[in-house]
Amino acid sequence: MGEISVGRDLAIFSPCPHPWRSKGRLGSWTYHLPLPSLPRHRLSSPQVKSEGPKLVPFFKATCVYFVLWLPSTSPSWVSALIKCLPIFCLWLFLLAHGLGFLLAHPSATRIFVGLVFSALGDAFLIWQDQGYFVHGLLMFAVTHMLYASAFGMRPLALRTGLMMAVLSCLAYALLYPCLSDAFTYPVGVYVALIGFMSWRALAGLRLVGAAWRWTELAAGSGAVLFIISDLTIALNKFCFLVPYSRALIMSTYYAAQMLIALSAVESREPMEDYRLSKAN
Repeated sequence: MGEISVGRDLAIFSPCPHPWRSKGRLGSWTYHLPLPSLPRHRLSSPQVKSEGPKLVPFFKATCVYFVLWLPSTSPSWVSALIKCLPIFCLWLFLLAHGLGFLLAHPSATRIFVGLVFSALGDAFLIWQDQGYFVHGLLMFAVTHMLYASAFGMRPLALRTGLMMAVLSCLAYALLYPCLSDAFTYPVGVYVALIGFMSWRALAGLRLVGAAWRWTELAAGSGAVLFIISDLTIALNKFCFLVPYSRALIMSTYYAAQMLIALSAVESREPMEDYRLSKAN
């Protein structure tokens, strides 16, 4: 912080121990003006790194799932528990920030509740061949509505919305010939919801300038990975067998949920939090 001394013919930068004080000599037209503060990122690098240890249980649970690799042809409560365990760890990740944090920030609460519905959806999909696929679809539809609500409607980003609408229509057009009557409308609604959620996740993404936030990058990346995971599920179930589909589906799914959970650690009530961060 410093002052600019403005004279008749030149401007001089000089250190100022008290930038809030304004002084001048009218005889020589000299005034000292405080320089504005430079904008800062919402979270500093040490704060970003501090989230890593809280995610260790999630990474361990994910490793357990892939190491055990229980057969999907023999659904059981044990396989359901192993599949849901990484999502349970993401519950703990958000709870590690304190109940006060969740209660004070509605966006974080919605993401937490979305993770609860995700776990229910995972459990239903363990028994999808026994007729519970639509139940799982419904749970994840609720999840996407909660995530979209958490991401908010500002900024609107109509171009991003149009892009996601076109991509959603193309995805549904690809799936439509393969769908039976029972799945035509449920899959169509689900594609619209995940497309809407992705629009809201990507709308706030800014990769350049002083206003960018790493949590917005996490949300946008998580939404894209969620689309890849769900599109692979749909293609593998309705259209054709995708090589290594289970590994692709679960790796992108767990990464998507982790990134979306990470995006919750920074509140999306922007104006108040931004003023607080500036004050600190």
